[in-house]
Amino acid sequence: MVTNGALTDIYQCPVTATLNLIGGKWKPIILYCIRSDTRRFGEIASRIPTISRKVLTDQLKELEEDGLILRQQFNEIPPRVEYSLTELGKSLSPVLNEMEKWGIQFLKME
Repeated sequence: MVTNGALTDIYQCPVTATLNLIGGKWKPIILYCIRSDTRRFGEIASRIPTISRKVLTDQLKELEEDGLILRQQFNEIPPRVEYSLTELGKSLSPVLNEMEKWGIQFLKME
């Protein structure tokens, strides 16, 4: 993860910095899926049926590395892993909520 000081050196545009963390086809959807509750891998996969398990795994790892989600593994049989938003990830909730509102309005226009 890049520190905030280093981020200002790399990114001159705050939108570019944001999109670097949450951009792409799946990351915003994954964040939206777990924004209000802790979810297990299977729950996330079932809520996003068009994502492959490999892509979901890769995207979850990237979101964890970027400090947006927390992965908690329980030493049980069978193994259980849960994903939740970190404080940084939770700070994106208003953005995701506004995207949801905008999407609803957009779909009504069609």
